[in-house]
Amino acid sequence: MDNVIDLVNKIQDVFSAIGVASDTLDLPQIVTVGAQSAGKSSVLETIVQRDFLPRGSGIVTRRPLVLQLVTLPASSESQDYAEFLHVSNKQFYDFAQVRQEIEDDTARVAGSNKGIARQPIHLKIYSKKVLNLTLVDLPGLTKIPIGDQPTDIEKQIRSLVLDYISKPNSIILAVSPANTDIANSDSLKLARKVDPAGKRTIGVVTKLDLMDAGTNALDVLTGRAFPLKLGFVGMVNRSQQDILTNKPMEEAIKAEKEFFQRHNAYKSIASRCGSEYLSKQLNTILVNHIREKLPDLRSKLSSLIGQTQHELAQYGDPAFIGSAHKGSLVLKMITMYATQYMASIDGTSPEISTKELSGGARIYYIFNNIFGQALDAIVPCSNITNEDIRTAIRNSTGPRCSLFVPELAFDLLVRPQIRLLEAPSLRCVEMAFQELSKICHTCGTKELSRFPKLQSKLVEVVSDLLHERLGPSTSYVKSLIEIECAYINTNHPDFPGATGAMRELEIRSGRKVRKTERKKPHTNGVMPQQQQQQNHHHSSQTQPQPMQHLERPLSTASSTMSASSPSKDSFLNYFFGGGSKTDMGGMGAPGAVPPPPSSASTMGDKLNNEIDQELEPQFSQGLALDEELVGQPTDREDMEVELIRTLIISYFNIVRKSIQDLVPKAIMHLLVNFTRESVQNRLVSELYREDLFTDLLQEDSGVTAERARCKAMLDMYRKAFSIISETI
Repeated sequence: MDNVIDLVNKIQDVFSAIGVASDTLDLPQIVTVGAQSAGKSSVLETIVQRDFLPRGSGIVTRRPLVLQLVTLPASSESQDYAEFLHVSNKQFYDFAQVRQEIEDDTARVAGSNKGIARQPIHLKIYSKKVLNLTLVDLPGLTKIPIGDQPTDIEKQIRSLVLDYISKPNSIILAVSPANTDIANSDSLKLARKVDPAGKRTIGVVTKLDLMDAGTNALDVLTGRAFPLKLGFVGMVNRSQQDILTNKPMEEAIKAEKEFFQRHNAYKSIASRCGSEYLSKQLNTILVNHIREKLPDLRSKLSSLIGQTQHELAQYGDPAFIGSAHKGSLVLKMITMYATQYMASIDGTSPEISTKELSGGARIYYIFNNIFGQALDAIVPCSNITNEDIRTAIRNSTGPRCSLFVPELAFDLLVRPQIRLLEAPSLRCVEMAFQELSKICHTCGTKELSRFPKLQSKLVEVVSDLLHERLGPSTSYVKSLIEIECAYINTNHPDFPGATGAMRELEIRSGRKVRKTERKKPHTNGVMPQQQQQQNHHHSSQTQPQPMQHLERPLSTASSTMSASSPSKDSFLNYFFGGGSKTDMGGMGAPGAVPPPPSSASTMGDKLNNEIDQELEPQFSQGLALDEELVGQPTDREDMEVELIRTLIISYFNIVRKSIQDLVPKAIMHLLVNFTRESVQNRLVSELYREDLFTDLLQEDSGVTAERARCKAMLDMYRKAFSIISETI
């Protein structure tokens, strides 16, 4: 039965030989937990029947001690001895030297103060008096730092203890002193935290001889106070006087037996108390536990072997760097890199991220989300005021008065709006370029990382290729904007034109007019009575003012025109010059009766004299125009402004839709697809040269070390698997 413990010890030795902790395998072992001064060290020394552990005040055990007990055959003539893993080829027969070596190695790793360290000490003791066991002694639980101990010493120790006892394959040996309330035992509290059902915890109650007279721990030892599946074992430690006088261990064990046999409360369970019973119980528990866990260990080792083989394969075979294979290896690395670059764009890479968008998916997101939202955020005509449009219309007509809306003003105003699309389009090119650059830097495998110079050259060549394509891509996108500005196609099928825009404005204007008319009294073309009386009063005057002479024929002509023409012209006919001509110098409407020539001539001369007198002050002051009157827009100008604004927005939306479609296509053709299709040819032409092979295939020292470590782990797993397979 003890062979399985020896098997675990061998596996542990295999791990320890290369300086690797056996945490990944979670080997079955017994972990000792207890508070300071709980008698934990005395329990271990009684089991070994040797004084070998450091003693003193405060924290004495400051590093985990992995203790392997190996039974020497009874026929062996060899005396008891110890071996340390960190001291090779040396056997310690004097256990005082064992104690000193533990203290020295602890100080070497954990320092001379009272701090702790996680690196374990591996000690193997060979004796005829011990049973095969694997025990781990941990630092004692403490609450208050003493001396130069770290302020968080309690937290450090609890964390270390929890790391060991949380492993499912660990048996917890919880040591508690009998002279304190078992309900306050720190070791049992921690054990219950990781093993609430108490299936893998065995309790040890020490210092039973120091309890107050008339009290005992029988309820605890029998499991009535604190039930544990593996039960409790009572012990009587050696006193400090026994330690100082070097009382032989055999006498101490004999005295312990007599105590239990003579004690009135414990004599009924004396056979289940004491250090000898504890050793046998621990041996039995560990053997059964190991046998139960061996199939799981074998399965886990098989999985670890497969994972390690895969990792080792990624570092490549060092024998493949030979001179006969350098060209093949370089070509293999180039093909591998180019394939991964193309796969990242196509979305077929086996290492696709699940945390963020990358590669081709990121480029798609740039086209459809970032670029699309940037174009939609542009508000056409937001930087053009009504005054800007009115000024452009006036400037485009020169000294003439336009009968129609000038097309030149529309062309003049729409081009700056189209150029607003250039900035987001160029930014889209830049973002696609940045994503491709990110792909070329992240491509690669562990095998490629063996050769940092080759990897650096691969990235450099692809980066140069991307920069070469960035210029043509940017120029073409700029030319798309220039093309749109070069010819304003007002015959586009989606462009409403002036007629369509006017209809829309007329409909909106008609709605406004109807709302206004509902607020004002309707006269059906007849002047209100008050106004008629006022006009009659002015016409009856015999000496009119100069300006009144000018107004009379104009009002007469207007009245004649309004009488012979419809009450309200169509806005569309009016806007394009097909309506009333009342604004043309007071000439009157067609069909109006002109005044007689003689009377008109006389009236004109008289009016001219009066007008000259009226306007002379204005001309004499340098034709100073009234800016307020000039700046007030007419109804016609308001309609012209609204028409131009509507046409600009309509045409801008057409161009925006076209740019949103063409820019991603241009980027895909000139940048993404071009580099994707030519990356391997460029890499081969630049790097597949015999004079570069030696320099490119210089292996990284870190990768070499990782390969060696991985190979050692693989050998270790295989050896452990072989050991278990021979036992099962």
